[in-house]
Amino acid sequence: MSQVCNNNVIIKHPLLFRDIIKNTMKITVAKSAGFCFGVKRALQIARNAAATTKNVYMLGDIVHNETVVRSIMDSGIKKTGRITKGSDKTLLIRAHGAPSSVYEKAKKAGNLLIDATCPMVKEIHRLASRAEKDGYPVIVIGDKKHDEVRGILGQLTKKALVIDSVNSIPLARIKKLDKAAIVVQSTQNIDKVLTIVDTLEKHIKDLKFFNTICLPTKTKQDEIRKMPLSNDVLIVIGSKTSANTKRLYEISHSLNKKSYWIQSEEEIVPSWFKGAKTVGITAGASTPDATTRAVVSRIKHLTNHSHS
Repeated sequence: MSQVCNNNVIIKHPLLFRDIIKNTMKITVAKSAGFCFGVKRALQIARNAAATTKNVYMLGDIVHNETVVRSIMDSGIKKTGRITKGSDKTLLIRAHGAPSSVYEKAKKAGNLLIDATCPMVKEIHRLASRAEKDGYPVIVIGDKKHDEVRGILGQLTKKALVIDSVNSIPLARIKKLDKAAIVVQSTQNIDKVLTIVDTLEKHIKDLKFFNTICLPTKTKQDEIRKMPLSNDVLIVIGSKTSANTKRLYEISHSLNKKSYWIQSEEEIVPSWFKGAKTVGITAGASTPDATTRAVVSRIKHLTNHSHS
């Protein structure tokens, strides 16, 4: 239901300003913009830990967003890059998950554990481990250095093959495989994944493919395949360390060259909107609503002056 506010602004969604019309400028925010289920869950776990437990240490960034990480640290949780001994310490596992060795090391060090791994990532761990136990070499389609991929690899007893593009497929090695099982980093681009799978199917007779791209990623990518075509300018909001945000930008830019990836409203360049009548906005899975609201407010301010 629409609400009419001051300055002739029409708001269809009071939280994220889903559809704002200001003078001749129309701003549309993707319905899927912002936190996914896994991020919301991880942050709730972290805040509960901060409120009830002393000496909580976050192993790396709980999610890939600097603003969110700062807010978690402000709540009293410390950030660490290594596990140290101490029965008075509690280790918080990030939303992206961690290798099995991290859990084992923390327990040996006497640490308590709080696991904020996304359940969808846990499912990837389960599928990869089961495939290996069934005798299938595991192939992971994903970014080799990403925390989630490292966590997946860390569930296995044998070295898995990681592929991030068709061009990176080691055909000589692939042709030696009679069978294999594929799992996918949860935030990958489905089009690129299917292209890789199609190539692998030509060389591996018994190939099991588990499409483990999560539903929030699919929903965000479905929207971003449409929005750049119906808007003059497209803004993607999220950290430069965020894999899912990077994918949204890549898809958007391939469809509309006037696509821009920003981390906050401070990075907005006024000239982007010159002559534009429609602006689309989406935000990565770890981008707070407050950041999106600030971006919308900044664009409203700029376009108000440009149309005066």
